[in-house]
Amino acid sequence: MKAASGITAAEFARRRKQLMQMAGEDAILILPAAPERVRSLDTHYPYRQDSDFWYLTGFPEPEAVLALIPGRRHGEVVLFCRPRDPERESWDGPRAGQEGAVERYGMDDAYPIEDMDEILPGLLEGRSRVYYHFGREPEFDRTLIGWVNQVRAQVRHGAQPPHEFLELGHLLHEQRLFKSKDELRLMQRAADISVQAHLAAMHGAHAGVHEYQLQAVIECVFRASDAWPAYGSIVGAGANGCVLHYVANNAAARDGELVLIDAGAEYRGYASDITRTFPVNGRFTPEQRALHDLVTQAQQAAMAQARPGVPYEAGHQAAVETLTEGLLQLGLLSGTLEENLAEGSYKRFYRHKTGHWLGLDTHDVGDYRIDGQSRLLEPGMVFTIEPGLYIAPDDTSVAAKWRGIGIRTEDNVVITANGHEVLTAALARSAEEIEAVMAARVA
Repeated sequence: MKAASGITAAEFARRRKQLMQMAGEDAILILPAAPERVRSLDTHYPYRQDSDFWYLTGFPEPEAVLALIPGRRHGEVVLFCRPRDPERESWDGPRAGQEGAVERYGMDDAYPIEDMDEILPGLLEGRSRVYYHFGREPEFDRTLIGWVNQVRAQVRHGAQPPHEFLELGHLLHEQRLFKSKDELRLMQRAADISVQAHLAAMHGAHAGVHEYQLQAVIECVFRASDAWPAYGSIVGAGANGCVLHYVANNAAARDGELVLIDAGAEYRGYASDITRTFPVNGRFTPEQRALHDLVTQAQQAAMAQARPGVPYEAGHQAAVETLTEGLLQLGLLSGTLEENLAEGSYKRFYRHKTGHWLGLDTHDVGDYRIDGQSRLLEPGMVFTIEPGLYIAPDDTSVAAKWRGIGIRTEDNVVITANGHEVLTAALARSAEEIEAVMAARVA
């Protein structure tokens, strides 16, 4: 049976069991829920659960702490959470309470959050190692150290305090890097919603449209599909497309300009991340088309490296080489290919990496390098491939016809046993495909 999270209770249980097996029977793992964040004075941002906490529980409420105690006879999975409170629930909505935590979320035991100071020191006693995210929440750090000190104070009476403190992410984030079938199903749904949103923005584009109007079109599709923005939507018209993390979204798109949209839906906690760049009037200029075609070629080169056993960084290297060679052919760089690659001359026009892990977080967890070497790709890994070119509007070292053009193309890719699948393949990618979509809006 799948919970509202879209993940079965059995999968959540499997995740917790796998993590505890890696930690060992003399360990305890402690993970607090995300706190509520104040937006202004007495109003809060919409609550979003901590990704690690969600991954292990599917529990959507704040003011909760998960304790995993491998081998504990009275239950290995303990949740501290808010008790039922009809008065507060009439204001803020229903709570699971302790019974709901056990019955609906598969906890072995649950206690009121108010009892945590009394109970948790006893759970620490006799455990040699504590796994925890140190440094994320300073207040909870101090609380945890206080519990440990309580146990230390009882050493003369035979208490055994933990003596080793380890980073929880070292185990958990490696686990999260590999997506299950249910996770991939949710990520495909997030991708499908995002594809529809980008298509709606292309269809709604015209000279004079404001960036925030296109943002509204995109995010309307997200919410109408029971999804949320996975991150702040980037809608950059003209030279604004050269700003990598542009957030103002308040300019009007002029005839002849490109619009770069980097936006993705989050569905049941899982992110999509798509970028497309299209001409607001439906037709690329020769210069826009030349750069867009080059970015497409770079993405294809990177995608060719997306298969098991290939180093993760090989995709970036392939994209860089393709972009550099193309920039030389267009006269935007000079010299030999080898010289430009060695000097990194391309970084004037391409300042970022070619992708990142994707999952519960848009920039998802997981190491990119192991023992100093780029890790090899394996089935179940999901990441973006997103080469781009950005020519600053004030770059007088190039001809005026190139200035102020920003282009990025980004798709979401999962490694399979035999190669890869593109979760976002349904969205027009090449210049020809994009112009066909733009033409259909007025047909």
